[in-house]
Amino acid sequence: MTSMRQQAPRYFALIPAAGVGARMAAGGPKQYLPIGGKPMLRHTIDAFLSSDLITHTFVVVSADDGQIDAVAPEGAVTVLRCGGATRMESIRNGLRALGDTIRDDDWVLVHDAARPGLDAALIEKLIHTVGDDPVGGLLALPVVDTVKRNGAGAVQTVARDSLWLAQTPQMFRYKLLGEALAAATDPNKVTDDASAVEAMGLSPKLVEGHPRNLKVTLPADIRIAEMYLAANHAN
Repeated sequence: MTSMRQQAPRYFALIPAAGVGARMAAGGPKQYLPIGGKPMLRHTIDAFLSSDLITHTFVVVSADDGQIDAVAPEGAVTVLRCGGATRMESIRNGLRALGDTIRDDDWVLVHDAARPGLDAALIEKLIHTVGDDPVGGLLALPVVDTVKRNGAGAVQTVARDSLWLAQTPQMFRYKLLGEALAAATDPNKVTDDASAVEAMGLSPKLVEGHPRNLKVTLPADIRIAEMYLAANHAN
């Protein structure tokens, strides 16, 4: 007799990696730039492979990506060649591709390919802190610096006591994330997955991350990422 007991939700990593990294001005996709001796994207993939909590890792790339096969470990990672023109489109396409693999209540951890400082400890913290929250959550950092707003020739200080800087992974159940992104019609207003969920009137949980989980955007960020990675490996 088949058991009627509900199956425990699983955790899947989804890494959108179809971007071209225009601000990096590297002459190619920044996710393949070397950091500490290996491609940035490989650091990101290895973080999820190092966690026993992650059922499987998926990477979304463009259809004509010729570098991913040398970076993603065969068998351990599934490459989805359905990347779109924007990050949001890549995630949407990736979620559609997983329709036969993931259950509605399974969790999807969407993580930027350009955040190589993620590790198993941060993944575990996010998963355990979010727990069975009905919405989900994301890693983020509370703002500690004084914040200034410059507009119309006037400079103003902004109260920082309730401000956080969003990081990734951002973790939501498969069905909810798909519905939130499907409802998002203006990509300029959806700067991350959490903002799409927030547009539905929901409040994701903020889980304090770590500065080492920075997003590599400009050339100077590479050295900062390398310092964090070196320190993490030394501990």
